[in-house]
Amino acid sequence: MKEEMDSINKQLETRTDYESEAYMKLIERVSEVGEKFYAIEEINYDAEVEKALKGLGFKREDFTRQTSEFSGGWRMRIELAKILLQKPDLILLDEPTNHIDIESVLWLEQFLIHKTKAVVVISHDRTFIDNITTRTIELTMGRIYDYKANYSLYLQLREERRVHQLKAHAEQQKLIADNMAFIERFKGTYSKTNQVNSRERMLEKLEIIEIDEVDTSALRLRFPPSPRSGDYPVTVKEVSKSYGDLQVFNNASFSISRGEKVTFVGRNGEGISTMIKAILNEIEVDGTCELGHKVKVGYFAQNQASLLDESLTIFQTVDEVATGEIRTQIKNILGGFMFRGDDIDKKVNMLSGGEKTRLAMVKLLLEPVNLLILDEPTNHLDLN
Repeated sequence: MKEEMDSINKQLETRTDYESEAYMKLIERVSEVGEKFYAIEEINYDAEVEKALKGLGFKREDFTRQTSEFSGGWRMRIELAKILLQKPDLILLDEPTNHIDIESVLWLEQFLIHKTKAVVVISHDRTFIDNITTRTIELTMGRIYDYKANYSLYLQLREERRVHQLKAHAEQQKLIADNMAFIERFKGTYSKTNQVNSRERMLEKLEIIEIDEVDTSALRLRFPPSPRSGDYPVTVKEVSKSYGDLQVFNNASFSISRGEKVTFVGRNGEGISTMIKAILNEIEVDGTCELGHKVKVGYFAQNQASLLDESLTIFQTVDEVATGEIRTQIKNILGGFMFRGDDIDKKVNMLSGGEKTRLAMVKLLLEPVNLLILDEPTNHLDLN
C-alpha cells in the first residue's frame, strides 16, 4: 500500500492533465489507499509510543536521548513502555509503581484497566492494586486461596473465612470431646459395643478442621532517644535554583515545625530531590536553607539499599555502625525488623529488595536523629 501511494504521488507530481478522467481516478485511488493505510493501527505507532512515554513521565525532548543518559528508575519506565506497547495477551508486573510519580501511576492504572487483556501484578501499593485488580490470590503459610475480589474486599472475605473456620473448629472439637467421653464411659460395656466401635471408626475417618494461621509479622520501628531540636528544624527562605536555562524553583519559602510530618509531591523532574539536596546543603542555591538548633539529620536515599556491602552478613552490617551500649541490643533490634534466628547470618547479597531496604533502615535508625528525610522509603516493603 505504501509503495502504491508513493508511485501514484510521483505520477501526480509530473502530470499536468489536471482535468482528465485519468488524473481524477489517480486522486480517488490515492485517497482510498491512504485512508486504509493510515487506519491500520501499526502504521501510527509513533503516536502510540508518544502516548506511552508521556504517560510515564517523559518529555518530548527526552525521546531522542540515549538510554545511557537516564537513571535506573527512568530505564525501568522505558522497559515498562516497551512491554505495554507490545500489547501482549498477558502482562506480568512486579512492583511496577516503584520509582514512578503519582501522575504516572494514575496513567498506568487507566492504561491497565482500559487497554490490556490480562494482567498479573505483584504490588505493595494498596491503592494501585485496589484500583486495577478484580481477583486476589493469597499465598500464606504454604497454602493458596483464590478470591474473586480486589484487595480491600479480599481482606473482608479472609476475615469471614477465619470466623467460619473458628466456629467449625470449635464445633468439631466439641463433637470429638463428646464422642471420646462416650467411648471412655462405655468401653467394655457389652450392650454398647456396636455404638462404641461405630464412634471410634467415625473419629478415625474424621478430617480435622485446621485454622489458618495469620501472618502477623510486622516491622516495629523503635527510634532511639534523640536530643530535642529547636522549634523549626527546617527553614527555607526565598530559595531559587537553576541549571543553565532550566529554573527548577523560584523564591520558594516554607518552614517545618518540630513534630510535623511533611510530604513532598510532584512529577519527576519538578525539583523534589533538588529541594532535599538544598535542605541538606549538598548544593548551592540562591536564598537561605537553614537547619534549626541541635538538628541531627537522618537521610534515607532512594538507592540506600544498593549502598550496602554485599559481602557482609546482616549482623556484621549493623555491628560495624553500632557504638556504645546499643551493641548489646543488636539481635533485639534486628528482630524488630523481622530478622530472626539464623537470618542474621545471611549475606547481604542473598537478601530480597525488601530485606535490603529494612536492613538499610536499621543502619539509619541506630543513630539518634531528630529530623528524618526519607526518599521513597516504602519501595520494596510489603503491606505489613
